[in-house]
Amino acid sequence: MAGWNALFDQAGTAFVQRRCFERARTLGLSALTCLGRRTLSGLLCATGQQFHDWSAAYRLFERERLDGEALWRVPLRRVLETLPPASPIVALIDDTLLRKRGHRIAGTSWRRDPLGPHFADNFIWASRFLQISVALPEPPGAPVSAARAIPVDLQHAPSPRKPSRRADPAGPEWQSWRAASAASAISRRGAERLRHLRQAIDQFADGASRALLVCADATFTNRTVLRDLPPRTTLLGRIRKDARLYALPTTAEENHGRGRHRCYGQRLPTPEQWRREESIPWTTVPAFAAGNVYDFDIKFITPLRWKNAGGERQLSLLIVRPVAYRLRQGAQLSYRKPAYLICSDPTLPPQQILQRYLWRWEIELNFRDEKTLLGFGQPQVRSDPAVRTTATFFVFVYALLLLALENGHLTHKPLPRPRWQRAQPQRPRPRITTPQAISLLRADLWASALGLQIKAASLHDIPAQQSHS
Repeated sequence: MAGWNALFDQAGTAFVQRRCFERARTLGLSALTCLGRRTLSGLLCATGQQFHDWSAAYRLFERERLDGEALWRVPLRRVLETLPPASPIVALIDDTLLRKRGHRIAGTSWRRDPLGPHFADNFIWASRFLQISVALPEPPGAPVSAARAIPVDLQHAPSPRKPSRRADPAGPEWQSWRAASAASAISRRGAERLRHLRQAIDQFADGASRALLVCADATFTNRTVLRDLPPRTTLLGRIRKDARLYALPTTAEENHGRGRHRCYGQRLPTPEQWRREESIPWTTVPAFAAGNVYDFDIKFITPLRWKNAGGERQLSLLIVRPVAYRLRQGAQLSYRKPAYLICSDPTLPPQQILQRYLWRWEIELNFRDEKTLLGFGQPQVRSDPAVRTTATFFVFVYALLLLALENGHLTHKPLPRPRWQRAQPQRPRPRITTPQAISLLRADLWASALGLQIKAASLHDIPAQQSHS
């Protein structure tokens, strides 16, 4: 708890008053340790304030008495201080949906359900948020290692409401709606937040000299993001297997005579055709994934160009062979889908491209923890300021919890394995999970309230082979 409080103290300038800051500290600890639903009333009940006036807690978010941009500078500063000076910053970007029931909640609309079946489009009433996390390797600076994603930015990304059907299709209402829809596209918002992240990093002491690597899925690997990348920023993204790729033009093709210089050379095979091409050998490289180091078969093609990235940008293509697995011992081999990745920096080694893109899964773990453990989206608020500030605050206290684990060197399980677990698990370096971190925080908080003493160091020093008595 002391480590979390020390990090929260650095966010004092983000609040308009000292009492708002102390009230937010209480709500933040309640959001982490509450045993029920994480509504604002549930947080107040967790601290024994259910018999006091509740309006002050609601006004904290309703009237925006905290600055979200100032909050996010705290985890970003701590991550930059932890990483080695020459290490690049690996950012992970993705969007997520929060299911809602109220149709008067600001920013809600019908969205396509990403968890629906592939043969039908299901729609859900939900809010959309865009998040950026920064990968913190364990240990920092290691080329092949695990990483934990620390959230450093969260934005509410609603879509504008359509005008009435009675409005004139050529009138100003529909024209303004089309312009607002183009500006609110998730890829456009992602490009804006990446530009803002680059500017925030440059404001730190050694930030301007650090490279920024962005790992994204196919949603953000498009023309909008690639052609608007900020300086000193590289995009690692996933593309379609039938993407139209081109070679660089030869000298004769560039100097063909009058007119513009040619940007694209001959048409190249698609990524799927390259994967099936037997004349190009597979190369084996190690990378960390799923708790262990595995060997991946890859093909690396560079340089090439893609029209969505612009005519002057050179790219590299990384093809990852499908990974085989068995559902149970003795079952037939099954295969996952192959991965086709492009990198906007053709000089980046393929092993670094693969390892850093494998870290992208960490932001999916962030979403799972935020929704299932931290109550992300559970506060019953409806106005636009309250929806934005409550979401930012909940994810911010979660980021401080992850940073407190790193500061306390509790990156791996502090307790021995139970008897029912196998002696030699497939994951030799199991890290401490978010539920375990919350349990440690509850034990520390409750022991402090009851006047007990817990030897936190002894929990970290228990040998892994020892079992519960």
